[in-house]
Amino acid sequence: MDIIGGKYKVIILWHLIKNGTLRFSEIQRLIPQATPKMLSSQLKELEANGIINKVLYPVVPPKTEYSLSELGETLIPVITSIREWGVMYFERAGVEIPHR
Repeated sequence: MDIIGGKYKVIILWHLIKNGTLRFSEIQRLIPQATPKMLSSQLKELEANGIINKVLYPVVPPKTEYSLSELGETLIPVITSIREWGVMYFERAGVEIPHR
């Protein structure tokens, strides 16, 4: 749980599962409540643990892309199950789910 238990880690992983490779700005748009500093921190931790790959392109302005690593792909069933449980929980509670 320490590896994927950060404030936005599961959300980041879900977006990488759903969308494939994403740039930092795209992840930021998908998770607007995360500050750039927090998002950067969460991405660094996921990369340090081998869950995501980071590719930095030497262009101006810098272009950085993130994707699931081979190890990260083994989390797909886990993250998908967590999301499905969350959807079920909110449906039972009668709460509308904004991002289905």
